[in-house]
Amino acid sequence: MTSVQRTLPARLLLAGVSAAALATSIPVVAQDSADDDEAFGIDTIVVTARRRDESIVDVPIALTTFDANKLDMRGALDITALQRNTPNLTLQVSRGTNSTLTAFIRGIGQQDPLWGFEPGVGLYVDDVYIARPQGAILDIFDIERLEVLRGPQGTLYGRNTIGGAIKYITRRLGAETEFKVRANVGTYGQHDVVASGSTPLSDKLAIGAAFGWYNRDGYGTNQYTDAETNNKQSFAARVTLEATPSPDLFFRLSADRTDDDSNANHGHRETPVPADWAVLPIALPGYSPSAEPVPAGAFPVQENKYDTWAGLGDANEVITQGISLLAEWTVNDTVTLKSITAYREGITRTAGIDFDGTPAPILDIASSGSVYDDDQFSEELQVVIQNDRWSGIFGVYYLDATATGQYDTILGIGAAAIPGVPMPHLTQGTSGDVDTKSIAIFGDFDVELGERWNLSLGGRWTRDKKEGTVFKANYLGLGSPISGNDSAILIQTLTDYTRELTFEEFTPRVSLSYSLADDLNVYASYSRGFKSGGFDMRGDATATPATVEGYEPETVDSYELGLKGNVIDGRLSFAAAIFHTSYDGQQVTSQQVNQAGTGVVSFVDNVGSSTIDGAEIEATAWLTKDFSIDFAVGYVDAEFDQYLAYAAAPGGGYVQVDVADQRQFQNTPKWNGNVAANYMIDLDSRGSIALRGALSFRSAVNMFETPVPAIDQPAYELLDASIVWTSDSDKWRVGVHGRNLTNERYRTGAYYFPGLAFGDSVIGFYGAPRTVFASIEYRY
Repeated sequence: MTSVQRTLPARLLLAGVSAAALATSIPVVAQDSADDDEAFGIDTIVVTARRRDESIVDVPIALTTFDANKLDMRGALDITALQRNTPNLTLQVSRGTNSTLTAFIRGIGQQDPLWGFEPGVGLYVDDVYIARPQGAILDIFDIERLEVLRGPQGTLYGRNTIGGAIKYITRRLGAETEFKVRANVGTYGQHDVVASGSTPLSDKLAIGAAFGWYNRDGYGTNQYTDAETNNKQSFAARVTLEATPSPDLFFRLSADRTDDDSNANHGHRETPVPADWAVLPIALPGYSPSAEPVPAGAFPVQENKYDTWAGLGDANEVITQGISLLAEWTVNDTVTLKSITAYREGITRTAGIDFDGTPAPILDIASSGSVYDDDQFSEELQVVIQNDRWSGIFGVYYLDATATGQYDTILGIGAAAIPGVPMPHLTQGTSGDVDTKSIAIFGDFDVELGERWNLSLGGRWTRDKKEGTVFKANYLGLGSPISGNDSAILIQTLTDYTRELTFEEFTPRVSLSYSLADDLNVYASYSRGFKSGGFDMRGDATATPATVEGYEPETVDSYELGLKGNVIDGRLSFAAAIFHTSYDGQQVTSQQVNQAGTGVVSFVDNVGSSTIDGAEIEATAWLTKDFSIDFAVGYVDAEFDQYLAYAAAPGGGYVQVDVADQRQFQNTPKWNGNVAANYMIDLDSRGSIALRGALSFRSAVNMFETPVPAIDQPAYELLDASIVWTSDSDKWRVGVHGRNLTNERYRTGAYYFPGLAFGDSVIGFYGAPRTVFASIEYRY
């Protein structure tokens, strides 16, 4: 039976059997004595999902949290590892990059990383909003914990959190000198060094620093340039200064920088180039740069899914950096005032995007002049109130951000070149920027209605003002003035405008909780989310004149019923939720060849509405004090109620038609989950050994809203395992971690430009193959 044919019960059975096999291969000794029961108590997990410290059981939100030790024991290197352990979460590297984030929660997110296009899942580092997906594949080092909040978080986290939010929380500095260093060595030449430390400068001042240096050879090769593909070469660092001038005052100044020089990821060509197509303007081994068509079979489909023929080059650089200041004043036992001030900036210089996956410029984003540039300033003021009967937060938020980008799209004209006649090239030059000023006022309060009842009420008013500038034109020649080709001949200006738009939205939240027992709560909630509108930076005003009007916001109304707690004397910790979501104004990017066959027309539009129903459960069961099982399953049933797509009109131009019955949600498996077995072996004075075997699964996934069997990913499973020894003093830790041990090949993204007009360009991007690495860590 293939993975495509497996039903959910079969996958669940396979997951359970695999975990059981991993568990039973370890000599488990039952621990049934009364003394052992004391070890079953599960520690209270404190989270800040509602911007204040609370037990995870008391928070009426579906959320998953991972502390630093849990991630370390699983060998998690960056935040994409959360996808394997969190229900209804897609978190992976975007197509064509090594450091851009694709994030979806419960069917809602953003795949298009175009500048100025807002995400649907909010990413926060120490409560500072990260507005751009570029450079957002955050490496995990020097953290306290990660939190994944599912469902719209429009009240406390505001705009662009309609799917949910991911919180990256760094570690506070200790009162004593601390130091930690870890080295990783693994397959594909992996060698990493991660270090962190802190020391008090006085009884009121402390300083800390952390860095991660990551290196890995590529999983494949660019067979045209001989460069590595899917490699990693990055450096990340953070410096923190904390001051406590008095018991009531606390200041934290933090600066960070990440520099990723990994090669461009051009993807794997899934189909051969049609015979007699493009003329090569560059010399290739065995071919002359004459005006001859590409011979059939010149660029065969490579067996290795990480290999490419792309000819645009491989140099790539992504830099993100920022600084933030947290100030806290504990006014009294009830009131705390907070200020979070931050500035961030980032720039992406790319080798370009080779849509056709060959050295020929059939369909390319030019390597020169292709730049994304962003900066943002934010300020948030909070009043946190903690009383005997009620608690909450009130605040104001301000964001001033700019997103800029430019690139050239190079297109070969004509499908069958005439021998001896050079093939002309059309270049579409695109550039623009979006300035955003956003202000919000919010509040969220939790009130005890009785001994067991709690009511939570909140709301947020947001106002976004955006100014967009978009320019797009056709040039004859290989490149345009944007990429430095001043000799290119302007054929037609397609788009040239500057326009302002303002969006306002109120996003309320209400929940009612009932405590069935001390550590067992049931809740019902309603929440609303808002994702800002904007401008299509690729918009073609000649093909679709309405593009100059911009597109409207998305809104989500979500209803959720949940149950969470610790039962059976602490032996079972679980959280379960069912949800119903109404999703309106969905912003979807679609691209197609224009009617003349000489260009690509892009649309970002509010395509319509949909309904999303689903459920999720996650649990940890302690069978003995040393043996536990982790289990999670997510289910999403997402259907479009209306989907307005552009279609060619008989007399020219485009018209919108409802094709809801022909569309599916992208990056949203109907079923997903994981099961893992954990066993701890106590070696007394020699320390302890932790063993973990985990199997995660995802049902079939669509790469785009339009189903494409050639590139959509069938169901698959991933098997991971770890063995970690920790010394009795907790100073030394040695681990071996294996991921995707069955060497599964699975797509995480794709480009799809089929047909002769663009060389039948179908490109797939694949998740990591089997990798194994060993780590050694010393703590002082």
